[in-house]
Amino acid sequence: MSSHTVSFRNADLAVNGTTVAVGDQARDVKLSDGLGSTFSLLGDTAGKVRLISVVPSIDTGVCDAQTRRWNEEASKLGENVVVITVSADLPMAQKRWCGAAGVERVKLLSDYVDMAFGQAYGTLVQDLRLDQRSVFIVDANDTVRYAEYVPVFGQHPDYDAALAALQTAMG
Repeated sequence: MSSHTVSFRNADLAVNGTTVAVGDQARDVKLSDGLGSTFSLLGDTAGKVRLISVVPSIDTGVCDAQTRRWNEEASKLGENVVVITVSADLPMAQKRWCGAAGVERVKLLSDYVDMAFGQAYGTLVQDLRLDQRSVFIVDANDTVRYAEYVPVFGQHPDYDAALAALQTAMG
């Protein structure tokens, strides 16, 4: 278990869970994709390259922009890449947001039940019961090829670096 901090409104909050690094085997977790419905992060995307975008809450400006950006990029990536956004929002809120935003190429998954993703990937901000903004690229063999933990809640991830890592993972 590792711990680091993230800046939120000029305060440093502890982030818990086990962080991942480039070269690590990705961890499979079950996330909600509807009430009573689960999705296996690795099992249900086996053999594909995954771009996993983590946002604190889909209903905030930076999270909204981040997810829309990945939706745009997803249209250029082909069938062997799955783009996933993970947040602690309820699945109904995620579905409502996707419909309103016209987001169809990103799979939104909820960490709200037991924050399993946050614990497995070191993004759990326990004080807020949210996940730290981050981006992970996992290749078709379940190896982490890119990991970015964004140090400030309202800051965007490095889209260009993530896309470069994604292109490398795609081969």
